[in-house]
Parts: sequence; C-alpha cells; structure tokens
Amino acid sequence: MEKLPKIGLPILVGIVLLIIIIAKSAVTIGSGEAGVLYKTFGGGVVTDEPPLGEGFHIVAPWNKVYVYEVRRQEIFEKMKVLSSNGLDIQLDASAWYKPDEKNLGKLHQEIGENYLNRIILPTIRSAARSVVGRYTPEQLYSSKRDAIQKEIFEETKKIVDDQYIVLDEILVRDVTLPPTIKDAIERKLKQEQESLEYEFRLVTAEKEAERQIIEAEGKAQANKILSASLTDKILQDKGIEATNKLAESPNSKVVIIGSGDSGMPIILGNQ
Repeated sequence: MEKLPKIGLPILVGIVLLIIIIAKSAVTIGSGEAGVLYKTFGGGVVTDEPPLGEGFHIVAPWNKVYVYEVRRQEIFEKMKVLSSNGLDIQLDASAWYKPDEKNLGKLHQEIGENYLNRIILPTIRSAARSVVGRYTPEQLYSSKRDAIQKEIFEETKKIVDDQYIVLDEILVRDVTLPPTIKDAIERKLKQEQESLEYEFRLVTAEKEAERQIIEAEGKAQANKILSASLTDKILQDKGIEATNKLAESPNSKVVIIGSGDSGMPIILGNQ
C-alpha cells in the first residue's frame, strides 16, 4: 500500500507528458485549407511533398505546420491613378485569387504568409497605373472599361503566375473622375447623341421622300401605258360589255343605246 503513491506519481507525470506531446503533435486542417510542414531538424520547409490536406494529422512536437486558405479569396482595392493627360482618376477594383496549392511549400519558403501584400496588391497597383495611363478620361468613362479590366488582369497575371499564386479575375467596379471632367464628358456625350438622332431623322425623311417619288413615278408610268393602250375601239368594247351586264341585272334601269357623243350607251339609274 505504501508503494502505490510512489508508483502512481511517475505514471501521472507520464500521462501529463503524453497529453502535452499529443497536444503539440496534433494538427487539424480545416475545410478549404492546406498545411505547410516545417521540420526543425529536417531541412526546414518541406517543398518536395504535397501539403497537408484537410483533417487530423500527427507531426513531431518540434515541427510546425503553417496553415493556408486555399479557397478562392477576394480583395478590394481603391487606387489613385493618372490618365493619359495627367488627370487624377480613382479606380475601384477587386481581385479573385488563391495560392497554388501544389506549390504551397515554395510559396511559404520564398514569399511567406503575407503574399497578398507582398506580391498581389503591389502588382495590381502597378498594372493599373500602366494601363490607365494609356487612356483619356473620356475613354475611361464610356467605352474602354472592359478593355482596361482585361489589360490590368493580363499584366498582373503574367507576374503572379511565377510567384505560386493563381489569379482568377480582376474586376473594375467603378471609375471616378473629377466632377468637372465628368460633367463635361456627359454634356459632350449628350450632344453627340442628339446629333446622331437628328442625322437619323434626316436620313429617314430623305428615304421617305425618295420612296414617294418612286411611287409617284411608277403610277405616272402606269397611267401613261394604260392611256396609250386605251383606243376608241377598246373603250367601245368595254362599254358594250358593261351594258350587257347591266341589262342582265334585276335592278330597274333605263339603258339608251348609242345616245352619247361617241355612240356609247347612256345608262339611267333606278326609276
């Protein structure tokens, strides 16, 4: 009985140490995450093996695991840039990005956990300044926003692809011009729209006039042909044919044959 406390104490200490070791060794990788293993006595960051995937892992207590989110993430950025004529433009943009999971160890070793501020944001700002500087405020405001967005994305992607980062898209959400410039552009666009509308009305009226002229010329030509073909003989035949039809009609009438100046019938209506 006296030996039990002496035996129980080492066991208790051993259990406590085991719990501490397990706590230090156990790593849980959450959903949408991956872990980079750092071996304190084994060469540092592990780059030649896949990162630790989701779930529960046991590592040596003297090693460390750096957890990265590998799902697609979004960052919003407001930038002051200059147009081609030196005017201040505010650009509101966002980027969709994520780390290259298969090269997560190299990303951690060469760039680190703060890769967003070290690589992505400076690259987007540089590309935005370069691209926007090629365009006038009017182009930025009206017709070139999609082209600007595409060019900023392409220039940024060329750089970050070599930095173990996957860039999915860059979206230009808003372009803010100085108020005076914006008002001047809107007035100009309105005048251009009104001018186009006036030109359209002129073209429409001109085409309608041409249509009416062509229609009138067609009718005149038809009448001319018809008049040339109507001889006295044809008119008399048509008159006789009409007289016969009227004579056969049950309606009351008086038909006087040969009483006209030209010998055509004179037809009197209902009596």
